[in-house]
Order: sequence, then structure tokens, then C-alpha cells
Amino acid sequence: MNNIVLCGFMGCGKSTVGKIIARKTGKKFLDMDKYIEQKAGMSVSDIFARHGEAGFRDMEHEACNELSAQSGLIIAAGGGALTFERNVAEFRGKDTVVLLDVPLEVIKRRLKNDTRRPLLQRPDKDRVMAELYRKRMPLYLAAADVVIKGAATPMKTACLVMERQDLKK
Repeated sequence: MNNIVLCGFMGCGKSTVGKIIARKTGKKFLDMDKYIEQKAGMSVSDIFARHGEAGFRDMEHEACNELSAQSGLIIAAGGGALTFERNVAEFRGKDTVVLLDVPLEVIKRRLKNDTRRPLLQRPDKDRVMAELYRKRMPLYLAAADVVIKGAATPMKTACLVMERQDLKK
């Protein structure tokens, strides 16, 4: 079996759902941003500060290349990773890209108390989130092989993904 790559907007549940799927199937879960941080020896924020967005996106592309060469992984893609065609191309045809489609209002509720994401510390965060969501959703849809409505509980969403992928529980 090839990899399952979960994509979607921040707060859609990629990491939470991915960990549940991995636990239930015995497969390895991997968070792409954490993978990049581990390889770089610094946080995503530090990578952006030192190397800019272009430097981070190059590291992200390298991660897509490396991870797509493996198999049996449940991968939580970074929120922006699959908005770039070169990254989508790394997974296309080999792996299954699953979009966790969650309405923006649900995401806002989920992230209400989030203090980790710099974007959410801005006074205009609602406007910026809405713009980014509108920009990214068509790109996620274009990248996805499968779309799962992800507004349910993480367990229910994980079960829906596993059913669609015919994964053994």
C-alpha cells in the first residue's frame, strides 16, 4: 500500500485524524512540518525568519520528494504544501491525497484558543484566514484524490477515511 496524504486548511484535523488512522491500522504517522523541523534542526517559524518563505518551500518540496519515495505512511501535509503543483506532482499516481474538507466557521471554532500559529495572533486574523481559505480550497480540491467532509469528530472522520481507503481496522 502506498501513502495516505491528508491535506486541508489549518485546524481541519490532519494531525489528529492521521494519528487515529495510524493507531488503528498500525501504520506510521508523520507530520510533514515536524519532519521538516527535525531535518532543519529548527522550528518552521525560525526557518521562515532565517530563510524566508522560499527557503521553507524548498525544504517542503524536498520533504514531499523524500516521503513520496516511502510507503505505508499516514502523512499530515503542511497547510500550504499541496497548494504548490510541484509538491502535488510528487504524490500523484503513487499515493492517495485525502482532503479533509471542513467549513471555515468550524475551523475558526477549533482554533479559537490557538496560540501556536502566528497568523492567529494578528488583530485581522478573521479577514486573513477567510482570504487564505478562499485561495487555498480550490487548490486542495485540485490536489485531492478523495474528499472527506471533516466537520465530524476526529474518530468519525478517521473512520470515513479508512472506509474510503479500505484500510483494515
